[in-house]
Amino acid sequence: MAIDEQKLTALVQKGVQDMGATISGFLVYLGDRLGLFRALRDSGPATASELAQRTGLAERYVKEWLCSQAASGTVSYDAARMHFFMTEEQCACYADENSPSCFLGAYEVIASLFADEPKLLAAFHSGNGVGWHEHDPRLFSGTARFFRPGYAAHLLGEWIPALHGVEETLQRGAKVVDVGCGYGVTTLLMANHFPRSQFLGCDYHAASIERATELGKNAAVHTNVTFALAGAKDYPGEGYDLITFFDCLHDMGDPLGTLRHVRDTLAPRGTVMLVEPFAGDRLEDNLNPVGRVFYSASTVVCTMASKAQEVGLALGAQAGEARWRELFAEAGFRHFRRAAETPFNLVFEARV
Repeated sequence: MAIDEQKLTALVQKGVQDMGATISGFLVYLGDRLGLFRALRDSGPATASELAQRTGLAERYVKEWLCSQAASGTVSYDAARMHFFMTEEQCACYADENSPSCFLGAYEVIASLFADEPKLLAAFHSGNGVGWHEHDPRLFSGTARFFRPGYAAHLLGEWIPALHGVEETLQRGAKVVDVGCGYGVTTLLMANHFPRSQFLGCDYHAASIERATELGKNAAVHTNVTFALAGAKDYPGEGYDLITFFDCLHDMGDPLGTLRHVRDTLAPRGTVMLVEPFAGDRLEDNLNPVGRVFYSASTVVCTMASKAQEVGLALGAQAGEARWRELFAEAGFRHFRRAAETPFNLVFEARV
């Protein structure tokens, strides 16, 4: 068949954009590790020489890094004064850890995946999984770092208030388990905000539980939160008023078995809050920039994590609301609804 030159040109242009984004993304990661974004934010407009002096780095490399980032749009350039600087918007994305628009953790995650290349290649050949615990440690720290700003921006002010009666229950004093808590970001946010409630954060990954415990001590949130090494189907306790899953249930090998354990440990009038990546029910609904990110991450993290566990259902990060509704119904939940959403997350409420 004859090649359509216009379509070919468009694909070549897209290839150039993707190639630039990939290699520039690695330089974003390096700039974050070297403190260059923060230094440029704090010092204000600077020449390459001035920024190199302030950071104690080699000027020639700093200059080339600044040029690459100016071409990418992550920093700005004043040609008249030969100064590089960061706008407020650029700072929000690349220099402010507390901004809900901060992307830095994502680059840490991506760096971890390149380190895991041999395991990922082997999994494609064998069909076996790669457990969460088998990844480069930057996956764990980067995930916590990437998700934290969004959780901080939405969890307490939007998502919990969207659940029927849950905020009032937490204010009075409730029993909560945060399943698959990782570094305990969400557990600690809730525990700090609702001091009368008792929170248990659990995860099967020992290193994450150690880090969560450490972060809890540093945050001085001792009295109403504990962390335990436990899986989603065997976490301890019962009679929970609230059971939460934040961007993790799709990673589990047996989400149906997990939900049955949740049903058995939930208080009679308790609530399940499920937070999942934003997804439509059909593939064609997800062929967009957000879906591109989530399908890509799902290929090398989420699906492989599930395949490494018993059952290995491998829902993937783009399961969609209809599939979740089906699983909750099969597990014995009669109430299931979408309570809230953002461009990146769906928040579901379920009760028996």
